[in-house]
Amino acid sequence: MPPFLIVFTLLSCIHTPANSAATDTILAGQSLAVDDKLISGNGRYALGFFQAEGTTNWYLGIWFNTVPKFTPAWVGNRDNPVKNTTSLELTISHDGNLVILNRSTMSIIWSTQANISRNSTTARLLSTGNLVLADSSNLSEFLWQSFDHPTDTFFPGAKHGWDKATGLNRRFVSWKSLTDPATGVYYYEVDPAAFDQIVLVALNSSIPYWSSGAWNGKYFSGIPEMAARHSISANFVHNDREKYWTYKLVPQYMDPNMLTRNVIDISGQMKTFIWMKGTPDWVMINAQPRDQCDVDAICGPFTICNDNDFPHCNCMEGFTITSPKDWDLEDRAGGCSRKTKLDCISHRGTTHTTDKFYSMPCVKLPNDAPEVDAAASASECAQVCLNNCSCTAYSFGDNGCSMWHNKLLNIRALPCSGTTNSNRETLYLRLSAKDVQSLKKNRRGIVIGIVTGTGVSILGLFALILLLMIWKNKQKNSGQILNDSQVCTGVIAFRYSDLQRATKKFTDKLGGGGFGYVFKGFIKGSNAIAVKMLNGAYQGEKQFRAEVSTIGAVQHINLVKLVGFCCDGSKRLLVYEYMSNHSLDVHLFRSNSTMLNWTARYQIGLGVARGLAYLHDSCRDCIIHCDIKLENILLDSSLLPKIADFGMAKLIGRDYSRVLTTMRGTTGYLAPEWISGVPITPKVDVYSYGMVLLEIISGRRNSCTSCPSGGNADVYFPVYAAHKLLEGDIEGLVDHKLHGDIKLDEVELACKVACWCIQDDELDRPTMGQVVQILEGLVEITMPPVPRLLQSMAGSVHQKCP
Repeated sequence: MPPFLIVFTLLSCIHTPANSAATDTILAGQSLAVDDKLISGNGRYALGFFQAEGTTNWYLGIWFNTVPKFTPAWVGNRDNPVKNTTSLELTISHDGNLVILNRSTMSIIWSTQANISRNSTTARLLSTGNLVLADSSNLSEFLWQSFDHPTDTFFPGAKHGWDKATGLNRRFVSWKSLTDPATGVYYYEVDPAAFDQIVLVALNSSIPYWSSGAWNGKYFSGIPEMAARHSISANFVHNDREKYWTYKLVPQYMDPNMLTRNVIDISGQMKTFIWMKGTPDWVMINAQPRDQCDVDAICGPFTICNDNDFPHCNCMEGFTITSPKDWDLEDRAGGCSRKTKLDCISHRGTTHTTDKFYSMPCVKLPNDAPEVDAAASASECAQVCLNNCSCTAYSFGDNGCSMWHNKLLNIRALPCSGTTNSNRETLYLRLSAKDVQSLKKNRRGIVIGIVTGTGVSILGLFALILLLMIWKNKQKNSGQILNDSQVCTGVIAFRYSDLQRATKKFTDKLGGGGFGYVFKGFIKGSNAIAVKMLNGAYQGEKQFRAEVSTIGAVQHINLVKLVGFCCDGSKRLLVYEYMSNHSLDVHLFRSNSTMLNWTARYQIGLGVARGLAYLHDSCRDCIIHCDIKLENILLDSSLLPKIADFGMAKLIGRDYSRVLTTMRGTTGYLAPEWISGVPITPKVDVYSYGMVLLEIISGRRNSCTSCPSGGNADVYFPVYAAHKLLEGDIEGLVDHKLHGDIKLDEVELACKVACWCIQDDELDRPTMGQVVQILEGLVEITMPPVPRLLQSMAGSVHQKCP
């Protein structure tokens, strides 16, 4: 699925009404009440009224009926909510239109507004998610359809683009906030210009901040991965009457238990999500643009956006959040406002101003600043800005003097150290003299506080008293995590004491390894978590938080979700979702665990491949796991595989390779590159995956030290498997506990994949994306050679284990 074919909107504050109707049609004379809903023929979609939590606003919407998390995909009256539902109903009006009617006042709140000359119409919710209005005598001819009036979600089969004859523009517009489906500030449309592409645009700007690239007949040039996605069939039409693109799902390549969703999020990104049957929530698998700060005016005026920080948006110095309530709901259009008015505004009648400039180094400047040729120096540039009260900031560099007037948008923080960045400049922000003086005092106060012993003593005494008060207050609390530990979005910043209580002082150990021990805990009284106490995390707090924020943003159905973290002094802990079926090695090598049949094993192998392919190819920066093994593949209650410990390389830092190389020998999971010392690539994960796949097939450890005794089982199994594959004897490679209940074609395919993955030269190994396509049956694979390095290490195919 390409990165723009589904979208996620955080809707934790919305609930669905009760279900009392089980039909997909409204006939003339019938009505749908607040507590009723239509259900499509396939049961996938529902239509009815829903209410936004915390408000009295009600809306008519279409949502995903089978997904536990209520997720609207279309809203009829998004800009005209209903307050009173006492006499609210959806019905066919006398003119044949579908309307939301207030019975008590007989007023129409919303209407399809179709040009209908008859009143014998029928409304129906189709299995595609399309709400249609048609004449009862000809239901195949639509008089009106919701696909022509989308909100934020792109349904398969719908047209996205222009009807040149009628002027209709089917474009998708984001919600205003997490709980307000009103028209937001971002939209996604087919480029109205000559280019056959799709663009993302902010409503206050006509310049796209992201484009798909031109359609080349098969895919958009900026999204080449579309060519390899057999699960969708896309088409772009451009003629005298229409200019649109559409896509449909190809059933034979789709998992029947999976749903996809394409939405323009309130973040201004097109987000791709999937939902699997049995899972509680959507999982985002991609977003475009990938960097949040690439979205136009994402943080609002007078803010700084930082992709490497959490949260991404912060007010500039001298400013404060305009509307904290809206900000919490991710509606940041209001941005930040000045703490103190400028002197030139307060005293408009004077020609002199006391306003000052505050320097902001290491930022990327917006591109819309006019250049002032008259200013030959930085001081001249500053004076020109001061002479105009609308001037809010200036910059002076190699390109001369630039200045910005009124609202200041799209300022982006860049690292001040490290690699050279030609975009890194200094912005001089105009503030009142009072605010500039206050900022200078704060800076001096920090220095004075460091060098003044008496001040430190007083502050230390005060801090001690404060800590004692906090400690006493905590004794009154139960063992649950406190509510104020939570963050509105993203990962949760836990306190160490809260995690101590949640894990009963780290007594329930789930396991451990080179990176630390893992403990089971509970939050909010019932939700299980897994808490990993890291060993050897050497970063400072700011860097650790930045890395955790990056890892938390990586979400995929086959990756363990990072719930939160703790950074307390030298302590570094990560909090993950708890996997009730533990790790894969437990099921393969312990007799008292659930026996995995062949179908489950094959799907686990495929799921792990999908997760790794996502880490390598679909994240903003390629993530190499570096430690793929059975212990890092966890299973949920439905035996869905999830990869754990991804992103540890950045968190552990300099000791990462040492931890890895001391954990296993060269004939374990580690690729030869680790031993030779050459730079590693994603192909080290491919090698490890091949070893894991052999273990899944055989039910045996790949290392000699774990080989059982007796017969052919004594040989080093990866080499033995490669030879048996060449001989055409694959049945004997399968775990004997399966008693022959297997699919030989899948076993052969899996063995071929595994043996290609463990080739000596990384260039001979496939990518994880290719592995996924092979296991899905989309790409043919040839017979692999026996890995020479492994064979030489093992001595020969008949060498016994020591």
